[in-house]
Amino acid sequence: MRAIQISETGGPEVLTTAELPDPTAGPGTLLVQVAAAGVNYIDTYHREGIYPLPLPRVLGLEGVGRVREVGEGVDGFAVGDRVAWAECPGSYAEVVAVPAERAVPVPDGVSDEVAVGALLQGMTAHALVFDTYPVAAGDDVLVHAAAGGLGLLLTQFAAARGARVIGTVSSAEKEELARGAGAADVVRYTEVDDLAGAVRALTGGAGVAVAYDSVGASTFDASLAALRKRGMLVLCGASSGPVPPLDPQRLNQAGSVYLTRPKLFDYIATPDELRARAAAVYSAVADGSLDVRIGHRYPLAEAASAHTDLQARRTTGKVLLIP
Repeated sequence: MRAIQISETGGPEVLTTAELPDPTAGPGTLLVQVAAAGVNYIDTYHREGIYPLPLPRVLGLEGVGRVREVGEGVDGFAVGDRVAWAECPGSYAEVVAVPAERAVPVPDGVSDEVAVGALLQGMTAHALVFDTYPVAAGDDVLVHAAAGGLGLLLTQFAAARGARVIGTVSSAEKEELARGAGAADVVRYTEVDDLAGAVRALTGGAGVAVAYDSVGASTFDASLAALRKRGMLVLCGASSGPVPPLDPQRLNQAGSVYLTRPKLFDYIATPDELRARAAAVYSAVADGSLDVRIGHRYPLAEAASAHTDLQARRTTGKVLLIP
C-alpha cells in the first residue's frame, strides 16, 4: 500500500510517500480500505515533533472506508460495512487496521467525505459546546478561526443552543462563511488593534461567557481579556504556536475566570461514549442541523501541500486526503 510517512520531524517536506506492506486484521481489528483521510492540526504537531512520537511513522488519525477483513473476536461489523474512525494512528494510507472498539458505523445517507469531515472535529465541537462549557441560550460565545473546520462546527452547535456567537476571521470570504454558520457578529482580527476590546464592545463591555481558542499563542491574551467575570477560556488548539506557561494569578485578575485545555479522547474514552457522541453528530448531519463543509481535497501523495496550506491559513472547512 501507499502511505505518507515521516522518518524525521520537520516541515511539510518530511512527508514522503512510502510503499509499505498492507497491515493485517489481527484480533479485535478491522482492515479497512480507506476512501478518505482527515487532515487535522494535530497532525502538524506530530510532524514537527511538538508532540513527540516514535519514528518512522505514518501520520494521520482519522478516516473513513469499507471493511475489507474482520479480525478474530470482532462482533457487529462485516466485510463491506462503511466505518469511520477518529483516533487511529497511521490513517494517511490506502489501508488501515482500525481497532474495532474505535470504529463507528457510517449511517446510510451520509457520504464518505461528510462522514470523515464530521467525525473528529464534529465530536470535538460537540464535546466542547455540550460538556466542557455547556453553552446556554443567551450566552455570548467567542469562536476564534470561525471559518475553519472546527470553528464552523463550534459556531453551528453554539448558535443552535441559542447563543450569540462572535467569530474571528482573517478575510471577507471567511467572514461570509462564519456568518453562514450562524455567527451573529464577526471581527476580522487583521483589521483591529485591540481584539479583546472589539469583542467586549459587542457585548456592551461585559465580556463573553466562553472563548473557544484553537489559535493559541497569538490570541490567548485577547481571549483571556475578552471573558466576563467567571467566564471560561477553552484552549482547544495552537495553530499559531503553544501558549507560554501561565501564572495562575492572571485568572484571578481577569475576573475569577477558568482555563481548561481539553482533548477529545477524554470525552470518548469508552466505546459507548465514542458511539454515542458520533451518533449525536451524525444525527445532526442527517437532520440538516449541522452542515459539514468540505473545503479542500488533496491526493494522498500531496499531503505536504495540504499541511502547507493548512498552516498558512489558506484553507476553510475540512481538509481531506484522497488515496
